[in-house]
Amino acid sequence: MADLTCTLGNSLIQHGRENDRVYLMDLADTDLPGLLTEVDELAGRHRYGKIFAKVRAGWKEEFIRRGYRLEAEAPGLYPGGPVGAGRENGLFLGKFLDPDRATDHEQTEMAAILKLAREQGENAAGRKKPLTGDHYLLRKCTPADCPEMAALFGRVFASYPFPVADPAFLAQGMESVLYYGAWRQGRLAAIASAELALGKQNAEMTDFATAQEDRGQGLAALLLAGLEKEAAALGIRVAYTIARAKSAAINITFARAGYSFNGALINNTQICGRLESMNVWSKPL
Repeated sequence: MADLTCTLGNSLIQHGRENDRVYLMDLADTDLPGLLTEVDELAGRHRYGKIFAKVRAGWKEEFIRRGYRLEAEAPGLYPGGPVGAGRENGLFLGKFLDPDRATDHEQTEMAAILKLAREQGENAAGRKKPLTGDHYLLRKCTPADCPEMAALFGRVFASYPFPVADPAFLAQGMESVLYYGAWRQGRLAAIASAELALGKQNAEMTDFATAQEDRGQGLAALLLAGLEKEAAALGIRVAYTIARAKSAAINITFARAGYSFNGALINNTQICGRLESMNVWSKPL
């Protein structure tokens, strides 16, 4: 069963056994500090292994005092901040209730992939190769595309932190999620999305999936470029992603697109059949 997304106070959370965590997705400042006690109690009742939170930098001391550790920091993720600065950093914090979950035993592989991605990003900065997408039609997805989108997600991912293989879930989310797809001869070959937080002027670039037979064509980079253009036109100031730390391809895609590495979330997300660590990358648009 997919993890439950719901409100706690005025804040949006996700929790469940799939990811074995509570995820504080959208914090309402008026809920603190009492919300942290409620989150602790929720996690304790279900014996979850981790609490994961995405919050404004101004709440750092309160979260650290309550046992969280800073895992990543994205510059300028939120509007506001100190006088004259204009924007406030976003923090990604983890509280590990299961001590074994606090360490990824494949850190050597993670470090090698991150090093490769950064090198590829530096090389790309000096030689801007044009994106073409020959033989593919790129466009925004519509509700009519949801069955085909769900089918592609279901083929690519053995498990995922949200029920993206459900057409109804995809259709319901289209009010705040922008989906971009690449079609070849009428067949959906690749997809990606931007989860828009218009009030905060940021967007999470996510849900990258490419059919096996279409890999190696640079479609993820093409979709990302399209999403960035659409998001910027809607007033999005900062784009970020939470990408699988052990996927070289997706980390290279963001590094080449000019994103900066912000930190790693250890054993954070159930994807492709297991809990994986995730890398946070961000970029001003």
